[in-house]
Amino acid sequence: MVRLYTDDLSIGYGEQLIVKDLSVQIPNQKITTIIGPNGCGKSTLLKAITRIISHHSGAVVLDGKNVAKENTKILAKKMAILPQTPESASGLTVGELVSYGRFPYQTGFGRLSKKDYEVIDWALQVTNTSSFKYLPVDSLSGGQRQRVWIAMALAQETEIIFLDEPTTYLDMAHQLEVLELLQRLNQQEKRTIVMVLHDLNQAARFADYVVALKSGQIVKAGSCEEVITKEVLRDVFNIDAEIGIDPRTSKPMCITYDLLKGE
Repeated sequence: MVRLYTDDLSIGYGEQLIVKDLSVQIPNQKITTIIGPNGCGKSTLLKAITRIISHHSGAVVLDGKNVAKENTKILAKKMAILPQTPESASGLTVGELVSYGRFPYQTGFGRLSKKDYEVIDWALQVTNTSSFKYLPVDSLSGGQRQRVWIAMALAQETEIIFLDEPTTYLDMAHQLEVLELLQRLNQQEKRTIVMVLHDLNQAARFADYVVALKSGQIVKAGSCEEVITKEVLRDVFNIDAEIGIDPRTSKPMCITYDLLKGE
């Protein structure tokens, strides 16, 4: 079943179009990874789908309704986004930051209810950050901080979570920690996860569905086996890749590659 899709979506800044007439379906309760070279429109696409930026033409449709016309609080109960560089949380404790995820549910004077506190504690527990609740966010390591931001997104209680390069600036162990957390959220909580990743092997390992972009258009979308191929990587990244099979996951993996010169 598909709840979320774009129809001939064009996005740009000023007169310059970054994404052109893009139509894509996001599989429900699956992990989708978006790959592509720098500047191809990956982050722009996520921002337009989640209405952080407006689009020039086309539509984003969720549950049969045009996202551009949806009430902000209703939309915030359906979709959460963790941007590439989250805004500074300077001066906030972990618990305070995660509580911001409850904004769509607050009324009146914005006081947190018993249910809000229960959800906040659940989000901290799921992301293994409960012990940080009263610590300043600034005092945490990069991996810990990233899990706290994910906890804030979880506190929104949305069924769809978007993440723009959630492993940026993290070492290998912390990258794996974050990706395994997202995988658990998908498998155990049935959350639909959509994320931009630069590492092709991580994209293949954790995704059910892969979308390869180049110059604002889809080159190929489908299963990992359909997208992580020598031909697609040649078209998207201009590389000559050797593709093998990951012995632990049986997913395709890029073993090595060379830059294609003069093409």
